[in-house]
Amino acid sequence: SPPLNDLLTLCHAEVGRCGATRIMLSDQGQEWKEIVVNFEEWMKGDLKKTCVFGQLPKFEDGDLVLFQSNAFLRHLGRRHGAYGKNDCEAAHIDMFADGVEDLRTKYLKMIYQEYETGKDAYIKDLPNHLCKFEAVLAKNKSGFLVGDSISFADYSLFEVLLNHQVLSPTCLDSFPALNSFVATLSARPKIKAFLDSEDYKKLPINGNGKQ
Repeated sequence: SPPLNDLLTLCHAEVGRCGATRIMLSDQGQEWKEIVVNFEEWMKGDLKKTCVFGQLPKFEDGDLVLFQSNAFLRHLGRRHGAYGKNDCEAAHIDMFADGVEDLRTKYLKMIYQEYETGKDAYIKDLPNHLCKFEAVLAKNKSGFLVGDSISFADYSLFEVLLNHQVLSPTCLDSFPALNSFVATLSARPKIKAFLDSEDYKKLPINGNGKQ
């Protein structure tokens, strides 16, 4: 597919919410322009008034304007053949994407509300969440969550796992399928180039500096 020339508008504190989108755009050979809005500018309120839900990030693809980061991934999935080969696969991709979002929500709650008091407990409980994805990947021998090709749910899971490996470097040691999944996606040439880039390395994982 030709480059979409997408535009990402991000509030500084929301930079991490577009991690999977950046990875997916990179892997699909797309170019995008990213605008980061600092807190002072956001607090002026003019931009907030234009946001459907009063929050960033914002995604523009030509005349299409979207809010909600998972909507970005679904749109890109449809555009780039990363939404399954049929309705059944698409339904399963939606299901696993929602499962990833459940884990992401728990992670973000800990990061922003309970980091000092709840980090250790979160890491201790993490295998109870990771084992669900381990079972799926172990059963589907393709190396992807659904079918035999990559989907937007894979990009989402990959990004969440990268963040968790920063939080707890040994968290995947007991999960060979997840370990292989991360290694395989990390080695995809365009993803590897992005992860090795200075643009990626300078990005904060979370807006509050916790990781």
